[in-house]
Parts: sequence; C-alpha cells; structure tokens
Amino acid sequence: MLNKISLIFVVFLFSAVSAYSAGGEQSDGGNEGKVSKYDKGHKLVLSGKHWEKKADKFLKKGNTTKAEKNLAKAEKKYEKAFKLFLESNKEKPNNADTLNYLGFTSRKLGNFIEAEEYYLSGLKIKPNHKRINQYLGELYLNTDRKDKAIEQLAILKSCNCKEYDQLKEIIDGKRASKY
Repeated sequence: MLNKISLIFVVFLFSAVSAYSAGGEQSDGGNEGKVSKYDKGHKLVLSGKHWEKKADKFLKKGNTTKAEKNLAKAEKKYEKAFKLFLESNKEKPNNADTLNYLGFTSRKLGNFIEAEEYYLSGLKIKPNHKRINQYLGELYLNTDRKDKAIEQLAILKSCNCKEYDQLKEIIDGKRASKY
C-alpha cells in the first residue's frame, strides 16, 4: 500500500515538473519564456490598483500614514508600467490597447494633458474602444469638462456595456471614479 502511494506521488511529481517546464510562460512563437513588455506593464497596472485599494481601506480606518505608503507603492508601479508601455508602443506602434494604458498610467501619475493625447491617439485607431472612451470621459470630469464627458458617454450609449454604466454613474454623481 505504501509503495503504491509512493509510486503515485513520484508519477505526480514528474508530471507536474514536466508540465510546468513546458508551459511556464506565454509563448509568442519563438521567444519561448519571454513575457512581452505590454503584459509586464499590464501586471504592474493591476498591482498599482491593488495598492490603491489597500490605501482606500486604510483611509477609511483613518490611518493616513499607511494609506500614503500604499499610494506611493501604487505610484511606483504606474511609473514602471508607463515606461514598459512606452517601450511596447515603440516595438508595436499604433495599438489602441497600449495607447489606452499609456493614457491610464499618465492620468494616474497626474499628467492629464499627456493622458488626453494618448487617449485621443487610441481613439483615432479604434474610435469605439470602450475603455478609452470611458477613461477619457473620466479624465474630462477630473478636469472640469463635464460637457466633453457627456460626449464620451454618448459614444458608449449603444455598446450595452459596463463602461457606459460606470461613466454614467460617475457623471450623475452616483459613484466616484475608481480610476
């Protein structure tokens, strides 16, 4: 009985090791094991959002010191992500998703003029890009241009998507912008 369990364990161990080594990271057809700059930037954005959520929790508890530390960590993640998206944009220019993230990270870092330029460049490539239209609408609200935010909302109206609902709620004052 013990030998059967040991044998099953050894077989499982070898299959797990070979499966891990065969598919540890995404492949892009020749660069085995390399993760793209875009994907690395995306992970950093998710990490930045995580640190911002932690900061919000500390703020609600009244702990501004810990909140500030978490916001500083988020800012570092956004700075690194921005640099990776710039590199990704050089390697593969005119990608609306990359331009969206360049706009997003610029906005998170307080560079609103730069963010708007990236968003508008992305919309030239893909005018109905849901996230860019939503984020550009939020940027317009953050820079006191509600009329322009309403224009972005009109573009999203027919998409029947969460981006429309979220932007509408923010414009109506029913919720705060998460980003």
